[in-house]
Amino acid sequence: MKITSTEFQQNVGRYQDAAQRSPVAITKNGRTHTVLVSAEFFDLAIKGRIARTVEDLDEDTLKAIANSSVSADHADLDDLLKDWKA
Repeated sequence: MKITSTEFQQNVGRYQDAAQRSPVAITKNGRTHTVLVSAEFFDLAIKGRIARTVEDLDEDTLKAIANSSVSADHADLDDLLKDWKA
């Protein structure tokens, strides 16, 4: 759904309800300016992009990390980090 910012301002509750079903694009000067989404969708979209402590990871995730490796195809990336200081 795409609406103007004026429509949104006049019917905030209606579009908040609509955003529970699918994103609502709010336009300004004819271009999408803001997108209103449900809290559930927002959480889903950012999950995994949030840093977590090791203690917050489940056992399967910890095992997957421990058993992971980088393909030799990407070995040249090590050169980018060789002089990096923490």
